[in-house]
Amino acid sequence: MRTEEVLVALATGIWRWDSASGSIVLDAEAARLIGLPAEPAVLPESAVRARFHPMDWIEAQALARLAITEGTPAETRSRVVDEQGRVLRTLRTRSRTEAVTAEDGLLRMVGTFQEITEPMPGTSAARAISGDLRRSREAFLLDAGRALAEAGSTSEVLQVVTKLSLPGFQPNGMAVLAVEGERIRIIGHYGQSPGDEEPALTLTLADTAHPPVEVVRTGQAVYVPTPEEYRKRFPEAWRLLERFDSHSWAFLPLTSGGRVTGVWMAAFDDPVGFTPDERSVLSTVARMLAQALARASAHETERELSDGLQRSMLPSAKPDIPGLAVAARYVPTGGGLQVGGDWYDVIDLPSGRTALVIGDVQGHDVRAAGLMGQLRIALRAYAAEGHHPDAVLCRASHFLSGLTRSEDGDDPRFATCLYVEIDPATGFMDVARAGHGDPAIRHPDGAVTTWHTSGGLPLGIDPDSDYPTTRIGLAPGETLLMCTDGLIETGGHDLDTGWQRIRAVCEEHASVDTGDLESLADALVQAVHGPASHHTTGPLADRREDDIALLLVSRDGALCPEGPNGGAIRRTAMTVAQAEPERVADCRHQLRELLDDWADPEQVESAVLLLSELVTNVLVHTDGDALLLAEVTGERDGRTLRLDVADGSDELPHRRRPGELASSGRGLWLLDMLADTWGVDPRGPGKAIWFRLDERSPDRPDGAEGPDEHPEAEFWLPGGFESVEPLT
Repeated sequence: MRTEEVLVALATGIWRWDSASGSIVLDAEAARLIGLPAEPAVLPESAVRARFHPMDWIEAQALARLAITEGTPAETRSRVVDEQGRVLRTLRTRSRTEAVTAEDGLLRMVGTFQEITEPMPGTSAARAISGDLRRSREAFLLDAGRALAEAGSTSEVLQVVTKLSLPGFQPNGMAVLAVEGERIRIIGHYGQSPGDEEPALTLTLADTAHPPVEVVRTGQAVYVPTPEEYRKRFPEAWRLLERFDSHSWAFLPLTSGGRVTGVWMAAFDDPVGFTPDERSVLSTVARMLAQALARASAHETERELSDGLQRSMLPSAKPDIPGLAVAARYVPTGGGLQVGGDWYDVIDLPSGRTALVIGDVQGHDVRAAGLMGQLRIALRAYAAEGHHPDAVLCRASHFLSGLTRSEDGDDPRFATCLYVEIDPATGFMDVARAGHGDPAIRHPDGAVTTWHTSGGLPLGIDPDSDYPTTRIGLAPGETLLMCTDGLIETGGHDLDTGWQRIRAVCEEHASVDTGDLESLADALVQAVHGPASHHTTGPLADRREDDIALLLVSRDGALCPEGPNGGAIRRTAMTVAQAEPERVADCRHQLRELLDDWADPEQVESAVLLLSELVTNVLVHTDGDALLLAEVTGERDGRTLRLDVADGSDELPHRRRPGELASSGRGLWLLDMLADTWGVDPRGPGKAIWFRLDERSPDRPDGAEGPDEHPEAEFWLPGGFESVEPLT
């Protein structure tokens, strides 16, 4: 029996298509199956297209183009319709490329028509099944695209891939292979046991007998619908694969930037014919996967670059300073390369003192990071030469001004900086400030006081700017807090609410040994951005608004003294020079900060008023400076404030009786009325006027006195020591 007779007996027709003529040659059975007279015919493509449902013809053309590109057989189902559009039958069409002439672009294909008895696509049942499947695949692609777009690292991308659930043909195993030079390496797999990937780890581009290598070399997908075809096309690779219980495989190229960077392999338990719809879904997933891996790789490269850059610019290790504990953090902003201009530094000085530096170069880009590194090195050099803090900042301002103007005159940069020299033995600190925020002191009981210090313009704005210094003291058990504005103002906070957040964290961490100082640093950063790393650098969540640099320095808390009523001392000290009367306002602010949690606000106002009187009297009636020392001792709700204002004059205060229109002379009367106790102590060539306030509840009825309220007051007057009944 001839082949043609066998095909007729099987109701199978043969057709051929020639791209040169654009005509289709049909045998008699093929002509009959598409509704034409049962005789051989040569018809134009348009005449054959008219015999099929338009949607099926479009799908068949897409499949044919895919088969031509990949050099693989194609199969589809098409509905034959009459002149009125009624469906006559459904045909299974199989085809393959017969010849391709590259020189003239000629193409020939041969194929078969065979009638099938399955539900025709034109019926309502078939349309419902096809529509539901198509909609589920569209929903799957949307979900997969969203999940891959949100993956921020290679490991997250691979996790998303392993959880993909392809509608209608779920793989039982997947693998992602990356091209690394001449090697192809598995970077992630799913559905296999550990070690199953070992044979594929040694693939090179010379191993042409393996499907991934063919995909990389040709840039075309490889679909293997049956084990028999796998064994026939890739016999060497089949010996490594036959132990796995799979029946179909798809190997798709991962293309980025016009080149193949990897291969995605999907293996299926059940036979898969890889129809155009299935190939379209797999190709779309492969494209999204390639883009996600490229983004993740670029992001990880940027992160590694920025992390290395930032680490190289920050101190490699904190020095071991006897008597001091140091904790530091740097957290970059979440945008771009995650580099910026914030920095900190701890410098050993030739004098035995230690310099503490924190600053912020304008901007959050690579240039800001570069300027920060150069400025930090310059500051270290000036400090190592032994210059005083104000001279260090003056020289740094000259350096930055010349550096930015020589680099780009249209984009000069400035930097804020806080420079502190501390004597570890005594705790005395000289502070110079260039447009930066004031330092803060955390007392042993957790209360935080910001120190108002003198300062000048940010570095780089005016090379001739002056930077006055302020001397403050750090007592044992106290912690110096220096930070950039990212710690304070991030998260919609302003300066006031940001410091409130810091105070709340500090009150929860009352101990100050080294381990607790590290936990305090973590807690401060965590209050802004969530859990932080113990390293000085490293990425957190990507929702950061500004860089954070934080430096904590604490004196040994074991030496912390206790007040006469028990409890650790909370203190503040300031010097007001004759030439700086405006510093009286800073004194008032400092006292308010010290009494931030005092029970009675009226007592706070009384203390601030008495402070103003005492300091102003020194500036008006003496030729020297006023030295303020305020201490709070005892437990909360039973604390005592003692405030001393000392000067170098040996002239003792006088009680005067001012008239109604007098503008002075009421200081001692105010002390009598507002202080619980006050007095005058001689101190060498000078004296100190002091007063004491005992904390009381603000809801105490007027006139109700505590056990020690308004005792008999004693003070020094010319002519000897006298006792005076306080005014009521």
